[in-house]
Amino acid sequence: MKHDPALQAPPMNQALLSRAYRGFTPLTRDLAKLEKALGHLQVAGGDAHADHIRALRAEMQAFAPSVTLIGQVKAGKTALANAMAGTVGLLPSDINPWTSVVTSVHLSPRRTKTQEKSSYRFFTDTEWSNLLTTGGRVGELASRAGADQELEKVRKQLEAMRDAARARLGDQFEMLLGQTHDYGYADSELVQRYVCLGDDSDGIPAQGRFADITRSADLYLSQPALPLPLCLRDTPGVNDTFMVREQITVNAIRGSRLCVVVLSAHQALSNVDLALVRLIANVPLRDVVIFVNRIDELADPAKDIPEIRASIEKTLKSLSIPAEAEILFGSAHWANAALCGDFEQMGRDSAAALLNYARYQDGATGQEKDTAALIWALSGLPALGETIAERTRCGDGARLLAGMAAAARNTAGAISAKRAMRERQIVERTSGTANMQDLADAIDRISSDARATLDQSLTTLTADLDLRLGKAQEAFVSRGTTSLIRHLEIYGEDVEWTYEPAGLRLLLKSAYNVYCAKTHKAADAILERAARHLERLFEATFNLSHTGFTLEPPATPEPPVPVMLGQTIALDIRGSWWTRWWRRRRSYDSYAADFRLLIEAEIAPIVTALSSDHAAPHASAVRKALDNFLTRQRGVILSLADQGDENLARLREEQGQTDEQQSHALNTAQAILADFAPVQRERAN
Repeated sequence: MKHDPALQAPPMNQALLSRAYRGFTPLTRDLAKLEKALGHLQVAGGDAHADHIRALRAEMQAFAPSVTLIGQVKAGKTALANAMAGTVGLLPSDINPWTSVVTSVHLSPRRTKTQEKSSYRFFTDTEWSNLLTTGGRVGELASRAGADQELEKVRKQLEAMRDAARARLGDQFEMLLGQTHDYGYADSELVQRYVCLGDDSDGIPAQGRFADITRSADLYLSQPALPLPLCLRDTPGVNDTFMVREQITVNAIRGSRLCVVVLSAHQALSNVDLALVRLIANVPLRDVVIFVNRIDELADPAKDIPEIRASIEKTLKSLSIPAEAEILFGSAHWANAALCGDFEQMGRDSAAALLNYARYQDGATGQEKDTAALIWALSGLPALGETIAERTRCGDGARLLAGMAAAARNTAGAISAKRAMRERQIVERTSGTANMQDLADAIDRISSDARATLDQSLTTLTADLDLRLGKAQEAFVSRGTTSLIRHLEIYGEDVEWTYEPAGLRLLLKSAYNVYCAKTHKAADAILERAARHLERLFEATFNLSHTGFTLEPPATPEPPVPVMLGQTIALDIRGSWWTRWWRRRRSYDSYAADFRLLIEAEIAPIVTALSSDHAAPHASAVRKALDNFLTRQRGVILSLADQGDENLARLREEQGQTDEQQSHALNTAQAILADFAPVQRERAN
């Protein structure tokens, strides 16, 4: 099908969107300063450091804060994502409850309209077969609990889902699994074809042809109103039939440092949303924002919003989530109306709610001069954008700046040292050449010692994590079994017993946090010690202590967030299956034995995931950070040593031709980099 540009979304009010993200300005200003410093270092260092500087620039260019929107179905996540991206109507908001698509919108002010594209990935054959065989997470839980009726219900629904997919796709169904469809554009019609199930017309699908089997959609769009690239992930609601989307949402949150929990003003933190609370309870509080959407549907927002806020805070407190969690209120409906300038679409009741809320928010909107700006302010999007920018500045943005500045300062130090060596060689008419093999051997000894120490520490800490996780699992199961037996002895089998799994999650989270803290401390110390040893080797080899040459080690990578601790387990589910499980037992011993088997089977995948999907990748990232640092410094030091007598004539020529220009470039770069404070660490011996 040929792409028709006329199908693109209507023009957006770019000024409004720009205002929502102006909080990113300080970060973009600092990134521009670093880019300028790298440009000067390129001039000062020439070809010797060109590859490294290009790599640093590429890393800065690739930086794009990622925000994941999660919530239950019909909370208005997609409408909010459209408003946040300035793409009203692009993402379909009437997604079928069975759809399991994570839609990632990659926005960039550097991308032109002609460079826009989209990509759609389908479930693999293995993923689809596993869903049909096990029934997803619900099927797994039902199977372990012996809930045959629930399991059969899930299988029938899955068969209906499969039959619908076959009806839409025919013989292509199996062949499409595992494929990816790429396009050189993105519009609402194309997106709907892959993520939104719709009605058939005369047997031909009007929309959603591939929606049954689409797992993820990636849209790469131009957005000149943004000060820097931004990725918005719109996830399917977590309250789906098979919990497929719960796992997809877990993976999406892991891929972002900032999570926006979208609640409906009519149903803020309902029982369904407790699944969301379990997920966000495992995310650092600074990385979570709660956005209560659809306030346009409240009859009296001025009165209702304080009550909703109090209710949310009470619920969070009861679930041991700190009360200082950021809670914002707004309306994606209002935001989209403001962006496209179509105020009639708001409707009479929504307009009345807007006027009511305007009186409540008078202090915050009194300076707005036009209708669109007023509605935009009341929609909550500017407050959300400011919060996202502030969290990014203090989080991923700060880490990026610190890492880039440290690497740039190391490069500036190497360039300065090389200039000092060159000047000394010219003045003294000596090569100052070190024994390359001896120097290489010394560097390799430092590197081998650092790598061996890190490996030993990580092995010990990983073993300690596995031990802690095992103890946490056994402690929970033992306490649960004891509680069950006590209940049976006191109340007998006629009174149903329940056991809250919050304690299990707390124990597992504590074990993982201890591992992360100890790993971070050990890695910091090893990186710092390696830097100091390389510094001393440099000073001893080149006798250039007067240059003030220092090395800043890289920051230890951040560990993955254990979001999966919040995924649903058997004890979270109440209802008919639990009642039948309870009544099926034949003796006290049978209760205890079956309970132990059930919970152990539920906990095992979580424990395995913490170790293999979290701790192991983190350990690999830490090793990679050390390896990259050691490899880079080995090349720098050996290149400084590789200046023999045969180069003296060339050095004199270079000094006369480029010395003044390079000296100015180096001094300028160092002055810029001095504005970026180095990371404070304990000095290693």
